[in-house]
Amino acid sequence: MLPSLMTAADTTPDDLFTVWVDGSSGPSRVRGRPSSQTVGEVRFAFYGRISTEGYQDPVSSRRWQFEIAEFMTHGLGRIGVEFFDVGYSRSLSWHDRPAAAELLAEAGSPDRRFDAVVIGEYERAFAGRQALQVIPYLHAQGVTVWLPEFGGPVDLDDPTHRALFLLLGHQSEREVLRARRRTTRAMRTQLREQGRHLGGRPPYGYRLVDAGPHPNRIHARWGRRLHRLDPDPVTAPHVRWIFARRLAGDSTAGIARALNERQVPSPSAYDPDRNRHRSGTEWTLRTVAEILANPRYTGRQVWNRQRTDRHETIPGDKSTSLGISRVWSPRSEWVISERPAHPALVSEADFLAVQQVTAIPVPKDQGARTYLLTGLVICAVCGRRMDAHWVHGRAMAESCSSWRIQVICSITFGAVGWSSSAVRTRSTWNRLNWENR
Repeated sequence: MLPSLMTAADTTPDDLFTVWVDGSSGPSRVRGRPSSQTVGEVRFAFYGRISTEGYQDPVSSRRWQFEIAEFMTHGLGRIGVEFFDVGYSRSLSWHDRPAAAELLAEAGSPDRRFDAVVIGEYERAFAGRQALQVIPYLHAQGVTVWLPEFGGPVDLDDPTHRALFLLLGHQSEREVLRARRRTTRAMRTQLREQGRHLGGRPPYGYRLVDAGPHPNRIHARWGRRLHRLDPDPVTAPHVRWIFARRLAGDSTAGIARALNERQVPSPSAYDPDRNRHRSGTEWTLRTVAEILANPRYTGRQVWNRQRTDRHETIPGDKSTSLGISRVWSPRSEWVISERPAHPALVSEADFLAVQQVTAIPVPKDQGARTYLLTGLVICAVCGRRMDAHWVHGRAMAESCSSWRIQVICSITFGAVGWSSSAVRTRSTWNRLNWENR
């Protein structure tokens, strides 16, 4: 039945509303001559992108991007295929985004389903100079690119278009740098003045607990809450013990050895879900040293002890990164809360005292021992400095600390039968070629 002939008796309430929205009373009056323009035959492919799925709504983001693309192509063709990336940064090249890579692959196929690509917003598709790399490739395949900033198809032979590309690329890089700086400054203020926990794994000895509603009333109405550090009843005593032993003069190697002998679970063994990047199950010298050097155990919140360096040749353009690495920041760049933000596991006075401690070699029987080679003997297998200790109460020996801690090296020698091939003095070791050790 034609919609214009429907009556209230013939339709449901939902149908009536649809008829009303569609203008069922007949065609609207149009002044002037009716347009003779017909819909074109250009086959368009729509490309869109959203950076994060957790903080943005893919449905609404895709909708507004698609509406812009539809408006731009209205009457000139139809959008018959879509390529939409979810959770991929614009700094990634098109080959590293699944949907974009699929688009490029199909563009080079003789059976492709489109003649042109339409994009709802420049920043959704490109960063920096990516456009000047992707668009020439598509043009070479006979595919044009349409952008709202250009009012239609892009013409790389037009000097105005090329100048606009450079401007848009610079603007996108500026936006990234500006957002990065504003975010960093906000995080510094929140930590320094509010002592806020900014995320990440809690240090060994702590756990995360609820700290009340978010201070921003809008975020609080959304149900967002703050978190803070609180002593873990299982691991906090071990942290206190580590600091106590260091204050007593124990070496970090000796503390690690004692923890392994007592079968205390290491951080990666105690909480494997939060330490998937670590496979070790035993305490190491480095683990103990990092705990002793972490000022968060004093109750103050600390941020920016380490930072991510992307080594970008063009600041703000991640595609120019030479590699990502974690680097230690100078102490002057650390951000420390002005007052304690969580319960302390060690006093500030004891923490500062620990930083000045030099290990005192004291045997288990508390007797005085003198080791003439202390600090001078280097393991020829792993390159680590060897430890001096008393063997069975009758002779001095040097052994590799890595063996006693991680079972990496098993070189041990005593007063009888020293092996010159198993040990070298420090000065000799430094002359060796590291690659041929």
